[in-house]
Amino acid sequence: MEGFIVGDVIDRQEHTVVMIGAGPAALSAAIYTTREDIETLLLEKAIPGGLAAVTDQVDNYPGFPDGIAGLELGNNLQKQAERFGAVIEPTEVLALHDEGEWKRIETVTGDYYARAVLVATGSAYKKLGVPGEEEFYARGVHYCATCDGAFYRDKRIAVVGGGNSAVQEAMFLTRFSSHLDLIVRSKLRASEVLQKELQKFVNEGKITVHLGVTTDEIVGEDGKVVAVKGTEVESGNEVKIETDGVFVFIGLSPNSQFLGGQLDTDEIGLIKTDANLMSNMPGVFVAGDIRSGATMQVASAVGEGATAALKIREYLEGHKVDVQAEV
Repeated sequence: MEGFIVGDVIDRQEHTVVMIGAGPAALSAAIYTTREDIETLLLEKAIPGGLAAVTDQVDNYPGFPDGIAGLELGNNLQKQAERFGAVIEPTEVLALHDEGEWKRIETVTGDYYARAVLVATGSAYKKLGVPGEEEFYARGVHYCATCDGAFYRDKRIAVVGGGNSAVQEAMFLTRFSSHLDLIVRSKLRASEVLQKELQKFVNEGKITVHLGVTTDEIVGEDGKVVAVKGTEVESGNEVKIETDGVFVFIGLSPNSQFLGGQLDTDEIGLIKTDANLMSNMPGVFVAGDIRSGATMQVASAVGEGATAALKIREYLEGHKVDVQAEV
């Protein structure tokens, strides 16, 4: 039920379900809700498809043996959701408010009201902010080892980062690389267990660890990455590491700032949920990369979206919301 005008009074925008974000989790959830005739609106500030849509090639999504372009996958998910009646509106959400029976979603274009809300805003990869990073994104610079590691079979790989994720992904990438250079700005912050495991790879000559080395520039030639330039922190000497690809693992930046503390989050800002994917705010569900405990994979985000849709249906029925009457 959209807003309408009565005389000179503009009625508020009321919807059965509002989904914040239009990535794989939200689009999959929308396919399920709209197929059951639950009126669904998605609010997206960027492009539908999320991080998947800006990934050059997705090779680990089931059903596509030859892979699929990220933009094509995102477009297909959008078309499927819209075919069943989902509506996507471009706007940026500023805040979420609990007003009992209704949840109020504050946006730059006005307020929306929903019986149930799905937060599926995802997370953004933290960037180095150095020359060459944006230029070679998805063409030599990557943020997902399982997504893009296989492109570097028998090639040199550089990994930037010193935490658990960086070390885990570096060891995983040795399945493909001829050699891997791990570039760590200060010291390793990975767990002791991981550091001991990493040492085995170092001893076998599969990984070289560069401690106390900054990443200053990603160098390319003829449209391809060829090296990483850095600086030794103690000596100030310039370092140049030849490589065919750079994987950056310096953390994720959850897209949860707009919530202003309304929902419980973990130490890095990912939203906590119960077993039903519901947050601490009744009627507000969470799915995909923004959820604490998510595996940060497209396939799992799609699965969580489907689960969230079913839980939303149960919630609406439990609160005696006649979804047919709301449309």
